[in-house]
Amino acid sequence: MSIKAEYLWTDGSQPTAKLRSKTRILAPGTAADALPTWGFDGSSTGQAEGGSSDLVLTPVFSCPDPLRGGEHLLVLCEVHHVDGTPHPSNTRAALRAVAERHEGQEPLFGIEQEYTFFEGARPLGFPEGGFPAPQGGYYCGVGADEVFGRAVVEKHLDHCLAAGLGVSGINAEVMPGQWEFQIGPLAPLAVADHIWVARWLLFRTAEDFGISATLDPKPAKGDWNGAGAHTNFSTRAMREGYDAIVTACEALGAEGKPLEHVRAYGAGVQERLTGAHETAPWDEYSYGVSDRGASVRIPWQVEQEKKGYIEDRRPNANADPYVVTRLMVDTCCTALEKAGQI
Repeated sequence: MSIKAEYLWTDGSQPTAKLRSKTRILAPGTAADALPTWGFDGSSTGQAEGGSSDLVLTPVFSCPDPLRGGEHLLVLCEVHHVDGTPHPSNTRAALRAVAERHEGQEPLFGIEQEYTFFEGARPLGFPEGGFPAPQGGYYCGVGADEVFGRAVVEKHLDHCLAAGLGVSGINAEVMPGQWEFQIGPLAPLAVADHIWVARWLLFRTAEDFGISATLDPKPAKGDWNGAGAHTNFSTRAMREGYDAIVTACEALGAEGKPLEHVRAYGAGVQERLTGAHETAPWDEYSYGVSDRGASVRIPWQVEQEKKGYIEDRRPNANADPYVVTRLMVDTCCTALEKAGQI
């Protein structure tokens, strides 16, 4: 039986890239390490001019396609020019170079991807012409009056597991129709690859239910939590000792670093990082133990055990995981190297 290979890639949409995909039919038995490159029209994705629109899809990660089943595949690709150089929209290439440079420190990530279901123009669970009860009971809630979209969430989880993605959990979030899945712990390239494929599966699964899923960081204005992608990070030295934890936190707050990071943590970050709704102000950096109002949180058990990981709470739900992981690896691993804590 021929293989249906769904090629996925991120486009050139600004300020936030979108996922695109198309299907290629491959010969039966095509091995994952022999997937062919493919082309596409970059002028239709915001990645090229019409007069020179050919771009190349280079497979970098593949997994079983849980939607089509059988031997069918999902194939995540980097975008290259026809001469083989990375396209400017190819943020994975820059991460690859940084991850390889610091792989000896064994960096690991766990990313908490929040998202919100919409039905038409309203978040799922918002009544027509009004608002639901204030947030409070929805987080990790149960019951049809507090939880909306669970069938989609469960189906998405099944799809992620069937695809072999490193999903580690799900939960209902603070606002009606808002949910979260977690990916990791995985190495930088792997966690970002899995996030992008899991996002595609989320959008595609919701499509079958006639609703949409958005990564908008502030999907409902007013007194409602935004949607983030809290990013948990550690290196071998951090997993073995507390001094490295402090060094990483201090490095993220060093001169120029807070704004360098937060400006690359997703469009609309200023709307979400207000200092309210479990966030720190976007233009102030802080870290603290068990503090969800800080830019970076050190979990209580990490301080108690004097080893573990940190959580950067600033990335938006719509942040590019290739960019977030690259910045964190570069900033923290460089500081740890200088401090001799590797």
